[in-house]
Amino acid sequence: MAIELPDLLAYRATYQSEGIEWPLKTVPQVKGGLLTQLPSSAGNKTGWPHNEQVDPELYREKAHWPKLTIVTPSYQQAEFLERTIRSVLLQNYPNLEYIIIDGGSTDGSVAVIQKYAPWLSFWESTGDRGQGHAINKGFSLASGNYYGWINSDDYYLSMAFCKVLSTFQQTRAAFVYGYALNFIEEEKRFGKPSIMEPLLDYFIRIPALAQPACFWCESIHQPLWEALHCALDYELWLRMVKGNKRKLIRQPLAVAVQHNEAKTHNPDVKAKWEQDHLLICDESAYGSVPTWNRIIFLYRLRSKIYKWFRLNENDWYNH
Repeated sequence: MAIELPDLLAYRATYQSEGIEWPLKTVPQVKGGLLTQLPSSAGNKTGWPHNEQVDPELYREKAHWPKLTIVTPSYQQAEFLERTIRSVLLQNYPNLEYIIIDGGSTDGSVAVIQKYAPWLSFWESTGDRGQGHAINKGFSLASGNYYGWINSDDYYLSMAFCKVLSTFQQTRAAFVYGYALNFIEEEKRFGKPSIMEPLLDYFIRIPALAQPACFWCESIHQPLWEALHCALDYELWLRMVKGNKRKLIRQPLAVAVQHNEAKTHNPDVKAKWEQDHLLICDESAYGSVPTWNRIIFLYRLRSKIYKWFRLNENDWYNH
């Protein structure tokens, strides 16, 4: 099966035919930050991103910050969705476009979204063809200079946007990525974080990038392959990242939440992962990797060398 990608301009045209004005409005900002403006978290939770925010004064050092577009695909994740939304809004990024595309949830997600609707650039809750379709619809409405997407059960860490956009401007990279912490929901604890070395094109077929900690410039954006169910981000990186200048931030930028319903940890989704693997490795797509064992060996050897010379492996965790 050859890779078939949708026309995002056609998606946008459909929205505009329904009366949606483009470009969308940006998230309203107020002096002192949004913490005092947003409704309280359900259950009066404390800590980031419930009763803490990024200090908006951090952004005053520059007169202009480029527009950042964040898309959240959502479906039946009401338990986690509020934390996700607040982790975006309470970055207090001064030029933010935030879009939520919900697939018609019936678990209370819509009520959560409506709670924060005044601070969203756009949201909808309607049936779709899956996560890839939802993300593509969101990005069809994007007008930012830089993009990122955060799933409705994951969340950004404090200062993530400030670090990422500063890195884009300082390095002129097209793709900026960092570490992600892994939170085991059922045990209420953090597991082993994703720590990687700078990604080389030679190792692009190894799924090493942490999706919620990845950001890219608008000029390299491509639609997601909607036929995929689980490996959406992995396949996108194969097309979009290879050959482009990138920069690794050696700090955690986001939290990937592990829970029983998550695709990466739900045994019922195993068949979908295998289906994605067959599609990606088909000769009409990327084909198999005949030198896979050699690539894996060199990747592990490289990782050990980096680890050996790293002065303090845990230094990133203290930031």
